[in-house]
Amino acid sequence: MSLSVAVQMDPIEAINIAGDSTFALMLEAQERGHKLVYYTPDSLSLSGDRLTAMTRPILELRDARGDHVTLGDPQKIDLATQDVVLLRQDPPFDMAYVTTTHLLERIHPKTLVVNDPRSVRDAPEKLFVMQFPQLMPPTLITRDKGEIEAFRKTHGDIVMKPLYGNGGAAVFKVSWKDPNFGSLYDLFRTTFREPWVCQAFLPKVSEGDKRIILVDGVAMGAVNRVPAENDIRSNMVRGGAATATDLTPREKEICATIGPHLKARGLIFVGIDVIDGHLTEINVTSPTGLRAIKRLGGPDLAAALWDAIEAKRKAA
Repeated sequence: MSLSVAVQMDPIEAINIAGDSTFALMLEAQERGHKLVYYTPDSLSLSGDRLTAMTRPILELRDARGDHVTLGDPQKIDLATQDVVLLRQDPPFDMAYVTTTHLLERIHPKTLVVNDPRSVRDAPEKLFVMQFPQLMPPTLITRDKGEIEAFRKTHGDIVMKPLYGNGGAAVFKVSWKDPNFGSLYDLFRTTFREPWVCQAFLPKVSEGDKRIILVDGVAMGAVNRVPAENDIRSNMVRGGAATATDLTPREKEICATIGPHLKARGLIFVGIDVIDGHLTEINVTSPTGLRAIKRLGGPDLAAALWDAIEAKRKAA
């Protein structure tokens, strides 16, 4: 079954193909004979009920750093003519991102958007996870200084991070008697308009922060990301090292609990983060990890994802 696939993503020429999950998905699509075009979200246009984008046909993809893509000439297309749209631009999850979900809702599900744009909008990574407090470390979402101070008093060392942050940016460990807390609070309040997330610090983060990939609600593979020395952030873009891993019984329990909720929301490609048996985030915007999992001897999850997408298109 050959599909017409449009990929909404950041500029393709600038991606780091070594770890880019969108690139892995496109390589697999090419292998299966699907017709690929790509566009950036700023090229979307809605006129009446017609949603268009200025796209570039992807003539060839190559797994070669610095020479990974050949593009055709720009062409404006009606996205309703596509079988699938992959919603894959990276956060920040701001109003520009939210707007693209409203626009893509106009064509979904006749054109299958992965992930479902309404669910992407309604399930921000650090808020959706709060539906499962029994799986999480103690967590507080607030801008109120008194609430944060009370939380610190109860839990001691905590981690503070922006509610709509990504990639480990602006993540801080704060101790109960940290003399920098007042200044950090002022900085956060000045820099971010939204609340921020406070979580009890999990010391075993030094042993790794596990990224688990779920495909249509089913756990399919994982990678353990170990922080660099003198850093609590395990994100690979922040120097975290990827290591092979298996799922523990607790992690399987977490996946079994949240999996049906993901499937019901049309969240086909999800990456969750687990530290020491505690769920910390549910990533639905542009999850990563496919290439690292395969490189470390795990399953080819790009293939698993296309199996799921093709099955949904066939059933439509």
